[in-house]
Amino acid sequence: MSVAPPLPQFDDVLDAAARIAPHARVTPVLRATALDTLAGCRLAFKAECLQRGHAFKFRGACNAVFSLPDGDAARGVVTHSSGNHGGALALSARLRGIPCHVVVPEGAVGAKLGRIAAQGAVLHRCAATIEAREAMCARVQAATDASLVHPYADPQVIAGQGTAVLELLHAAPDLDVVVVPVGGGGLASGSAIALAGLSSGVELVLAEPAGAADTLASLQRGERCTSVTPDTLCDGLRTLVGEPNFRILQAHRAQVLAVEDADTIAAMRRLLVELKLLVEPSSAIALAAVLANPARFAGRRVGIVLTGGNVDPDRLPWVSA
Repeated sequence: MSVAPPLPQFDDVLDAAARIAPHARVTPVLRATALDTLAGCRLAFKAECLQRGHAFKFRGACNAVFSLPDGDAARGVVTHSSGNHGGALALSARLRGIPCHVVVPEGAVGAKLGRIAAQGAVLHRCAATIEAREAMCARVQAATDASLVHPYADPQVIAGQGTAVLELLHAAPDLDVVVVPVGGGGLASGSAIALAGLSSGVELVLAEPAGAADTLASLQRGERCTSVTPDTLCDGLRTLVGEPNFRILQAHRAQVLAVEDADTIAAMRRLLVELKLLVEPSSAIALAAVLANPARFAGRRVGIVLTGGNVDPDRLPWVSA
C-alpha cells in the first residue's frame, strides 16, 4: 500500500522560490484605475499570463523537475494535462534536458497542445475523462519509468505555485485579500500555505465556475465531492479539486465564490480593454468574482492572480462562429 507524501509546508514554498529563481520570471503587478472604479476597491493584478509558458503553471512544473535527483530526471517526466501544465512541464523538462510525456484529453484547446508539442514533449491522446487520463498516464509511466508530476496534487507543484503569492505580497504588502481561480487546487492550496506562512492576515478567496463548483461543495460538506460533472467555458478549471489540495484548503478555511461563465467572459473583455492583456477565461474568473460581489470587496485592497494567457485567437468567447 502506497503512502501519500506529506503535505507541503511554508518552508517548501520558500525552497521552491529559491529553486525556480534562475528560470522563472518575476511577473509584474499591474493596476488600472478604471477597474478600481468599476469594482469599488483597489485592485492589484499579478500578471502570471506573462510568465514563461504564459501561465503560472511553470512555477510548479519547474520546481518539480528541478527537484528530481539526476538519476530519476534522466528517465524523464510524465503527466496528464488539458494544456497549461503540460506546456509548463514540457518547457521545464527541455530546460533540464530530459524527456517529457504528456497525456492529453480529447477536446483540449488546440493552441495549448501546439505549445506542448513545440517544447519537444511526446503527446499521448486519450478520452476526455479523468479516469482515462490517469489510466493512460499510468501506462506511459510503466513503459518509460518516467517520474509522475501530477498537475495539481504533487507536493512540489503545490509549493511552486505558492511562489506567485509570495511575489505578489512582496510587491503589494498592504493587501487585504487575494483572489485566485480554483480547479484542481494547486495554485489555491499553494497560495493558502504561502499566506499562512507569511502571517499576513490576508484573506484567501477562490473563484470557481458555477458549472464546476466541486470545491465549494466539498468545503461546505466537509468532505471531497466527486459527483460534479463540469460544465463551464473555463477549460482549465474543469478538474475536480485534488485530495491533498482539498485537505489544505479545508485546514486554512479558504472561501469560495461561484461565478457564472457570462460574468467571466465580461471580465475577460474588461481586462483586454483596460490592461491590454488577453487572458484565458480560467484566469479572468478571478476578476469576475470581485465584480459580481461588490459588497464583499468594497473599499478593500484586493490582489488578483491572472493565471494564464494561452488563448486560442480563433475561439474568443465573444466572437460568433
